[in-house]
Amino acid sequence: MISVDYARTMARYNAWQNGWVAKAVQSMKPADVTKDRGAFFGSIFGTLNHLLWGDQMWLSRLADMPPPAGKITTAQDTAKHCKTVAQWAADRSRTDGQIRVWADGLRPIHLRGDLTWHSAVVDGPISQSMTMCIVTMFNHQIHHRGQVHAMLTAAGVKTADTDLPFMPDTV
Repeated sequence: MISVDYARTMARYNAWQNGWVAKAVQSMKPADVTKDRGAFFGSIFGTLNHLLWGDQMWLSRLADMPPPAGKITTAQDTAKHCKTVAQWAADRSRTDGQIRVWADGLRPIHLRGDLTWHSAVVDGPISQSMTMCIVTMFNHQIHHRGQVHAMLTAAGVKTADTDLPFMPDTV
């Protein structure tokens, strides 16, 4: 389904995209970042917190790192993760680095077999192929960053290019 190179490319892409998102939200007034914009997780900040929490949860499964605290399935849960944009930006940068280190250490053997974990969503075990889990992590990032991009655009914030062919070191 996927290769080690896919995971490494997507880890770089994730960090590149989160870099410009961090600059964008750090340039905004806090009230504009936390304003409810009708998204599933309410605000830009709520969506970013959900995405960060999700990446940290996937790293706990894929890279045997500690899981993030609590749950983050509702807009109300998101306020409990990072309290400020500055804290989010620092945690986001660190997590992106951890994703890149994990991806750089992957070997083809790591893509074989299944991953089983306890899901709070279904309150039970889930098993998926490693490749499906990796694709799910990166797809989740792209999905929610797309929501953030739309909210930033609607808020009048200049956004950056999101197309993979324009990622530095690929053109």
